[in-house]
Order: sequence, then C-alpha cells, then structure tokens
Amino acid sequence: MAVRALWWDRGKLALLDQRQLPRRTVVLRLARASDVAEAIRTMAVRGAPAIGVAAAYGMALAARGGLSPARAAKLLGSTRPTAVDLFVGIDAVRSAWERGSDPLEAAHAYRARVVEECHRIGSAGAPLLAHAHGVLTHCNAGALATVEWGTALAPIRVARERGADLFVFVDETRPLLQGARLTAWELARERIPHAVIADNAAGHYLARGDVDAVLVGADRIARNGDFANKIGTYEKAVVARENGVPFYVAAPWTTFDARRADGKAIPVEERDPDEVLELAGRPLAPPASHARNPAFDVTPSRYVSAFVTPDGVVRPRELAARLARRARR
Repeated sequence: MAVRALWWDRGKLALLDQRQLPRRTVVLRLARASDVAEAIRTMAVRGAPAIGVAAAYGMALAARGGLSPARAAKLLGSTRPTAVDLFVGIDAVRSAWERGSDPLEAAHAYRARVVEECHRIGSAGAPLLAHAHGVLTHCNAGALATVEWGTALAPIRVARERGADLFVFVDETRPLLQGARLTAWELARERIPHAVIADNAAGHYLARGDVDAVLVGADRIARNGDFANKIGTYEKAVVARENGVPFYVAAPWTTFDARRADGKAIPVEERDPDEVLELAGRPLAPPASHARNPAFDVTPSRYVSAFVTPDGVVRPRELAARLARRARR
C-alpha cells in the first residue's frame, strides 16, 4: 500500500499524525498507553478501524508499563465513545492479556485481522462500481482511517485495478476537513482522478446525474442497519435516495455492533466548539457566538442500499440474521 496509518516499530507505536496532513508528513512514535490515548482523543489517529488498532497497541504498551488490564481499558476507552472498533480492539488484547497470552502478539493479530478484512471489502465492493464513473465520498475512509486499504476507498482502489474508469467527488467534510486534507491526499498519491467539493455542493452533483454511487465508511452500525458516521453523512444519504443514487456503507465486522438494536442506542460524540468557530486558528464567527459540534450523525437503515462487508454485500433487511449467525460461530 502507498499509505499506512500506523505500524509497530522497535517497541513503539508509529503513526502518521493526521492533524499535520497534507502540509507535513509527521510520524509520531509512542511508548506509553497515555500517549496513545491522547493521540486518539486529539485525532492524530482517527477512523474507526485505525482507532481500534491503535487502542490494541495502546493496551500492549500498558502491559509493558505496568498498568492493569482494567485501568488500561478505562484509559483508552474514555477517548472517543462513538467508534465501536475502539472497544473491540481494547477487548481483543485485554482478553488475551487476562488469559496470560502476550498482549503484543494479540495486538499484531488484531491489526492483521483489520487489514485483511479491509482488503476483502475492496474485492466485495468493486463489482458495485464496475459500470460507475462518478463516486461521492464523505470524510476519510481510506488507508488513513483503517491502517491499510480503507473501507469506502478499498472498492475504489480494487475497481480501478480491474479497469473501472472512476472519478471521485471528495466532500471537504467540515469542520476538520478530513475529506479535503486526507482523502484527497490519498487519492493524489495514487493518481486517482478526483475533485474536492464543498459539503453543500454534493446535492448539486447528485441532482445533475454526475454521481453514480455514494460510498462511505461507518463508526458504528446497529443491528437493524442504522449507522453512525461523520457528521453530514445523513443528509448525503437522504439526497442520494431523492435522486435514485445507490448509497453504500463499507465496514469491517468490527464496526457492527449487534448489541445496539437501532441508531437511537448509538452514543454521539460532541467535540470542542472551537473546531467549528475556527479554521486554521482564524476565527470564523464573532467572539460572542457559540457553536454546537457533533462529530457524527446517525443515518437510518432505510437509506442504505447495501453494506459492503468482508464477506460480501449485505442488504439492510438481511443484516440482523447475518449478525446472529456470526454470533453463533
């Protein structure tokens, strides 16, 4: 892969500081669980699968640093509540640690699982794009969000390898511009044709017929198919339905949360209002103004055409049964 979000390097967790992209490429090397927690909280590393892998390595560092499994899990689990992968990664290492197995080996295994599932998502989703040209994305669901390959970007990568002529409309994704800063950076490195668009321009291109498919990732998917993703996803799903454009959600199995019956049970993180009130340190509003800053919204399953999973395309009406079968394994 041309891009990797994080890797293990001589006893430390190395990760690209995504706050610095695209202006600078900065690699952080973290030796303590508290450093990993801070990196997750401040979005130096972000994207649900990548957060989960970072937390898994954070647990391994905690074991080396003398923390208890419970204390390490509490420290890392307090960082970002919406992304279920965070807790899956923590639990994968905690359970191995408490059984007496090597926490670092468990973290390596969890990372390998996420990377392999994302590769399979690419193969499963590529046929959906075989006859598409314009594809709309929101936020960043590429290698930066998932360690390698991506979720939403994985089918785009594989479809292009198979000869599809794709053009990607990249939502800028306010307020932190993960689309403009991160998705465009990934696509530019791989010379995939694309254009960054303002978030509120997506409906324009959908209505004109320039977009053949919308493809996004997810941070948590409930049992009925309602899902949380970066703020602004819900409105893209509604406008896609209005214009007859299929809306696909790509995610590894770690992002599906069978314990949550529907979207009402998904916690939504509220972040610092200054992220909305400022841009690159410059104020966007008068000093007396206040802001609200939900990091995610929840899209009802009725707007989802299909979920692209490591094991193929799953329609929303099939999801609960598929999750139940997986739970019985």
